[in-house]
Amino acid sequence: MKWILPLQNESIDSYANRILTQIASPNPILIGLSFGGIMVIEVAKLIWTEKVILISSAKTRDEIPFYFRLAGSIRLHRLIPAEFLKSSNFLSNWFFGAETPEEKALLKNILEDTDPVFLKWAIDKILTWKHFGPNPVQLNHLHGDRDRILPIRLVQSPIVIKGGGHLMTLDKHEVINRWLAEILKEN
Repeated sequence: MKWILPLQNESIDSYANRILTQIASPNPILIGLSFGGIMVIEVAKLIWTEKVILISSAKTRDEIPFYFRLAGSIRLHRLIPAEFLKSSNFLSNWFFGAETPEEKALLKNILEDTDPVFLKWAIDKILTWKHFGPNPVQLNHLHGDRDRILPIRLVQSPIVIKGGGHLMTLDKHEVINRWLAEILKEN
């Protein structure tokens, strides 16, 4: 699915309804990475799915750290300019686990390419997400044990990727691909 720009003050469920129009097949397999995983959970509330697979994401509000939820409840994130959020720096590299020059360059490109309106909206939706469950029955969650954005200690029943950070799809892609192949084989 392709990200679309949110409407002004759009709710996460309204956005999920709008991106749902991109899904043509009945009973799809949905895979979401980071905020994409949260959106996959929201879409799966609206349609039947064969499987849902999350990577470096959260299944419920409880898997998002308390300090992020607190920032969301007092709207602290609204004070941070989009330009700062889009800048690649020591803090963003540390949080995302970008260690090599290639990973830092890729993170910089991702941040620069992200629309500032979408970025501010997505951060608001992550910090104020209210989903507590239930979740799709066929849900698998791949999560790195070095994820600093969504620490694994908060994640319920993940498939643990050793040494994986929030950007583990870059440096742990072989392990992730093996797990994905295994999950997709299961009936």
